[in-house]
Amino acid sequence: MNRSTDLLECRPQISSMTFSDSMSKDERFQNTTLRPIIKLQNDLFVEVFKNYVSKHKNVFFDLPIEKQVDYIENAIQKDMKFRNSLKGMVIGQFTVEEYQFYITNSSALNKRMMHIVKERLISNIQVFHPIFA
Repeated sequence: MNRSTDLLECRPQISSMTFSDSMSKDERFQNTTLRPIIKLQNDLFVEVFKNYVSKHKNVFFDLPIEKQVDYIENAIQKDMKFRNSLKGMVIGQFTVEEYQFYITNSSALNKRMMHIVKERLISNIQVFHPIFA
């Protein structure tokens, strides 16, 4: 049983990704590691956000769609406890080697990671509504 091999095997393949020699190491890490992990964790992110909304008195549901997008952005940018929880769900899926790369530039990689998670939550906005849930 090899943790790294098992983690890599369970990640979805993203066929639309392209790679080039001119890509930065961070961009390559984003496409080979962050995007597949975030895609894998999508359903968990949806449930975690539903719980977040519930714990904040469900005001999210009363907002117009543009304000819901702002709500998601604010939750991720300003609520450090929530942000750190989301980061942990991604980092916990890293191999040791990926983690060793991540810690060399964690600040920039965290920005990329949270941007992708935010976009994924926004693209799932319709599933947060009780009528669809």
